[in-house]
Amino acid sequence: MRIYAVGDIHGRADLLARLLTRISAHLASRPVSNPVRIFLGDYIDRGPASREVLDLLIAEARSCRSIFLKGNHESYLTEFTSNPLILDHWQRLGGLETLMSYGITPTLNASAGTQAQLAAALRRVLPENHRDFLGNLETSFTCGDFFFVHAGVRPGIPLSKQREEDLLWIRYDFLLHEEPFEKIIVHGHTPVTGPEVHPNRINIDTGAYASGRLTCLVLESDQISFI
Repeated sequence: MRIYAVGDIHGRADLLARLLTRISAHLASRPVSNPVRIFLGDYIDRGPASREVLDLLIAEARSCRSIFLKGNHESYLTEFTSNPLILDHWQRLGGLETLMSYGITPTLNASAGTQAQLAAALRRVLPENHRDFLGNLETSFTCGDFFFVHAGVRPGIPLSKQREEDLLWIRYDFLLHEEPFEKIIVHGHTPVTGPEVHPNRINIDTGAYASGRLTCLVLESDQISFI
């Protein structure tokens, strides 16, 4: 078995397409019977091509065994369609770029009425397969000695009892914890200049939307490498 785990994409369809090609080339040169791709969430927002990112991931799922985890940014897109007032907060996290990728032209500091109109427009143009994709995201995935999640875990809580809020949002309580967890935690959410390998966790969010670097962690047997 070989795992390819991909960090936060944030609307950079160009980087994702390039990385998927490199993963395919890696597999072609080093075939394995059971490859699995795991995507750690935050597919949308900030970058210019969130819609295209979801199209690429949906296409990837048709041809390869893929696990898609939920990031905190995905929760905003889903909620906005029924609660337009969250746009005030979502726009500070890159939500306007996501709306524009669907052909919707938002305005800064939109009134409540305008926010409702934008939410209605998104409901109209959001493809059914995008709705299904967003509605079926997992909050974590376990394989061997590794636990894959978007943000991290709450120290002192069994992995099986973690709250979704922590899995999607936790930062410093998790990052500053130096003791072992039940498994090595593979996560994103907190951008770093290069992938970080710690005794208890591996961070592969390399800030793709700003840095132009989208990282893939490769796990096989006892070997760790990066693409």
